[in-house]
Amino acid sequence: MQSKAQIDQALRQMSDAKEIPGVVAIAATGNDILYEGAFGKRDLGKPDAMTLDSVFWIASMTKAITSAAGMQLVEQGKLSLDEPIGKVLPDLAAPQVLEGFAADGAPKLRPARKPITLRHLMTHTAGFAYDMWNGDMVTFLEKTGTPGITSCQNAALKTPIMTDPGTRWEYGTNIDFVGKAVEAASGKRLGEYLRDNMFDPLGMRDTGFKIGDAQRKRLVGMHARGPDGSLQPIPFELEQNPEFEMGGGGLYGTAADYIRFTQMILNKGRGNGNQVLKPETIATMGQNHIGDLTMGKMTAHVAFATNDVDLYPGMAKKWGLSFMINTAKTPEGRSPGSLAWAGLANTYYWIDPVRDITGVILMQVLPFADAKCLGAFAAFESGIYAGLDAQRAA
Repeated sequence: MQSKAQIDQALRQMSDAKEIPGVVAIAATGNDILYEGAFGKRDLGKPDAMTLDSVFWIASMTKAITSAAGMQLVEQGKLSLDEPIGKVLPDLAAPQVLEGFAADGAPKLRPARKPITLRHLMTHTAGFAYDMWNGDMVTFLEKTGTPGITSCQNAALKTPIMTDPGTRWEYGTNIDFVGKAVEAASGKRLGEYLRDNMFDPLGMRDTGFKIGDAQRKRLVGMHARGPDGSLQPIPFELEQNPEFEMGGGGLYGTAADYIRFTQMILNKGRGNGNQVLKPETIATMGQNHIGDLTMGKMTAHVAFATNDVDLYPGMAKKWGLSFMINTAKTPEGRSPGSLAWAGLANTYYWIDPVRDITGVILMQVLPFADAKCLGAFAAFESGIYAGLDAQRAA
């Protein structure tokens, strides 16, 4: 496959030039691995080469897994997409909308006009925000002393919503509440539920909230992009004994594990010989659930964590039950109606059911939506589609 050599060359070149520290990329059809490559270093401060089994913080790539777990419980009738979620999570029974701040800095709140549902949470239309993309949330955390979400403290979830449920798409802490709903409905801690109902059935042996001793030997270091474009290793690790396991961003794992999850989506809920979700559930998860709303530009308010995020500007982007959906063909070749998302440290995946193709590319760089990392992702993805098109032409 000519494109394999081209992808290898692009990723190796970027790693050798220290434009990215190191990278693992895997692409597959529902049945076969088409491409896998590992380039560069796990940590620019250490000699270890990147390997295919390297362990990354996959951050918000956790969201699709948590939502899939939630949908298992919807199938069983233990959760409902459209009942008020306050019946399951009393903390969300009377949500308050932030309307600004008083002269003394105190938050001005009013009751929400409608209840929050699981569907709102899974589609980022419940009203919850992340401080890194919402200046009012930055102010709220400062004025009230509320910890940030990556503290994994329960107090971090005690925030108001920014808009009434169902009225706007805004990326935020929604899926952490989906994780809480999974715990409430199953009676298990989230990590235990995921292990028993998702990871073990799919053969995802290297994914979890806690970094095991075996994984720690293969753990990839975090890097920060400086103003001059250079990369520096920085200390970073999520709390390993968290008050709550962060369903919106707490997992560590490998590219090989994550591709098993995305292949399960391609295969209509089946993976590793196990049917973990019904085909009709998978079909539902891939549909637009936000109606006429669209995913807007995400403007950065915490510079070390993220750049502005404006994927495929000019294209309307919809949201499924926890995936971004592109409504037109992308420059790389992704079919309309494909599913995708990412993690804060520049980890990315896409699932294209039309072409039966999925890919995962993992790096560990902050801030998010880094231009060089996005360039590596684009080179990888377009190379995969070029290979598919060449095969078809032959």
